[in-house]
Amino acid sequence: MPDITVLKVMLYGEKRGTLTLFPGERVLFAFSQDYIDDPERPTLSLSFKDQMGALITDIRPTQTRVPPFFSNLLPEGAMRDYLAGRAGVNGKREFFLFWVLGRDLPGGITIEPDENGAWPPGGNDGGGEQGHDGPETAFRFSLAGVQLKFSAMMEAAGGLTIPAQGVGGSWIIKLPSVKFEGVPENEYAMMTLARMIGIDVPEVRLVDLKSIAGLPDGMGWLEGSALAVKRFDRTDGGESIHIEDFAQVFGVYPDKKYDRASYRNIAEVLWAETGAKGVAEFIRRLVFNTLIGNADMHLKNWSLIYPDRRHAALSPGYDFVSTIDYIDDKNMALNFLKSKSMTDLSIDTLTRFAAKARLPEKLVLDSGMETVEKFLSVWSSERKNLPLSIHTIEAIEQHLKKIELVRETIKV
Repeated sequence: MPDITVLKVMLYGEKRGTLTLFPGERVLFAFSQDYIDDPERPTLSLSFKDQMGALITDIRPTQTRVPPFFSNLLPEGAMRDYLAGRAGVNGKREFFLFWVLGRDLPGGITIEPDENGAWPPGGNDGGGEQGHDGPETAFRFSLAGVQLKFSAMMEAAGGLTIPAQGVGGSWIIKLPSVKFEGVPENEYAMMTLARMIGIDVPEVRLVDLKSIAGLPDGMGWLEGSALAVKRFDRTDGGESIHIEDFAQVFGVYPDKKYDRASYRNIAEVLWAETGAKGVAEFIRRLVFNTLIGNADMHLKNWSLIYPDRRHAALSPGYDFVSTIDYIDDKNMALNFLKSKSMTDLSIDTLTRFAAKARLPEKLVLDSGMETVEKFLSVWSSERKNLPLSIHTIEAIEQHLKKIELVRETIKV
């Protein structure tokens, strides 16, 4: 293995920095001088800005793992194991995962070899088992998260095809869960409800697995429906739009996405970066996901998007699932004030949240209560028209009765 191996970090197709692997598995990220010197440079991440908005260039090397911003571009759990196994790469050696997966990452980033592009000797060392594809022909996309999902293209006739190497799709195909029944239907219903009450979410479709062309080997045993989600980090013409999730914003590794920041921290960033519009949408989504009983709105399920390449906005919402149908957990994923309990959400907690995060109280209260009112109206008329089981509907109905904000809104 050469003493030093380099990957180029590309943003909107231009080199903006490098990831360098040194002996002993030390990894260093450095910005290119052109990027540092550019006063109109596109934003890579808020995590690389100091309190005055200046670019942070003194970045410490990491060991085995890449820096948190980059680590969050890679899949987690079963998805990482699957893709790493196909390529014969040890899933813990993130630098080599980028060698394989860096061509289709979330947002405007791609990562590719700096020189001849040949697979470096030693890339399969350290516990990885040689996959049946190998690094040169393995799937080369990376969609962050745990669930099995693939990038797909929409054909002219309306069908979905997963490209041979997984690169270039404008839709995300989320496969059924091997553990929980009806997850695609659940998420489709929750995203539909969100859109109906005015929350910004991407287009979603339920599709028969048998209608999807190009599903990878080993997926033939899956049955039922998959969820197709239109990628909001791609334009209709296929151009990339940069995004980053809040684990990246806060410089937190994916395995700490539940405990290294709070909803207050997210709200404070949104107030500073996006103003009233972003905060109002944040409160709407936070209240909505509390109403449906979603215990999994962690740091990676909130993202910023950069439509003009420099200034942040709250991205469209995603991963809205009523988890109370599957797990006995009535707590939010992150702290809301000192409590995580969904049932504690009330006018008083919203008022105190606004004060703690230095947000306009009226904005927070109006956004929260209007969301409850709209949700209850739409839920009442549409719940039986959505692809939800009786068990899911009953779980949400019982949950709603216990939320203080629901009771207070009904009384007003």
